[in-house]
Amino acid sequence: MTLSFNISSNHLIPPRPTRPQSRVPASASHLTSTKPNSSIQHTNTRRCICYDMYKQVVPFAEAWSWQKSIVDQRKSLVDGNEDELDSLIVLQHQPVYTLGTASSEDNLSFDVKDSPLPLYQTERGGEVTYHGPGQLVLYPILNLRFQKMDLHWYMRALEEVVIRVLFSAFSLKASRVEGLTGVWVGDKKLAAVGIRVSKWLTYHGLALNVSTDLSPFSRIIPCGIKDRGVGSIKELLRGSNKPSSISGYHYEDDGKLIDIAHESLLKEFCEVFQLELCHQSVSILGSPDR
Repeated sequence: MTLSFNISSNHLIPPRPTRPQSRVPASASHLTSTKPNSSIQHTNTRRCICYDMYKQVVPFAEAWSWQKSIVDQRKSLVDGNEDELDSLIVLQHQPVYTLGTASSEDNLSFDVKDSPLPLYQTERGGEVTYHGPGQLVLYPILNLRFQKMDLHWYMRALEEVVIRVLFSAFSLKASRVEGLTGVWVGDKKLAAVGIRVSKWLTYHGLALNVSTDLSPFSRIIPCGIKDRGVGSIKELLRGSNKPSSISGYHYEDDGKLIDIAHESLLKEFCEVFQLELCHQSVSILGSPDR
């Protein structure tokens, strides 16, 4: 089933900042190091409510509805200068294909009316991708007035989170590829980034392949990139010459890999965006509109 929504273009008009200047340096060149000690400089810490479901496999439609609901609620707070808390949703998804605003059916090997998996047309940027178990997804809903009002900077910052995770937790040296979005180890893409911003509130986010079954990617051209592949942390560790375990856990233990990646993702996310996480019960999100 394909879902489509009409989205206002108001987010393209930069609103006037209502708070002090960005806590993050303006240049994206400050986000290039893979070493944990090369931290970005900030002056304050902002609180962020974290809905942490990282061990749960959640239908895409539910998480999408949650994001839009939070964004809608916070828009009214932004208008009244009362937006004091950011938000972060962490989870895994049931198998699903999602399309971005730049998606072309040429990048699908199937008819959209007969998709092998649920298929959603979304309002995020980018092309087609796959989500499924073993992939950690972060949906940050941040007010960029408190970071930097620059979408390219924000995407580079999300990539920096993953680059740091791969280096610090798994000793994998990852990088960006000029002209492309995401995080790469060699010619394998391990993390995809796709965002939407409205009134400088972000949603959608990043997906990191930890122990993901990569076979569903074979039915699409991921992110529309034909000459590069996708990979996962598990796949790269298995094919490396590194010791067969991390902190005593074997690489084949998917659950432990997820645990390690999750812990590192939250740590590096907080460091890059200078946020303090406040964990909140998932039940407060309620049932999504159907």
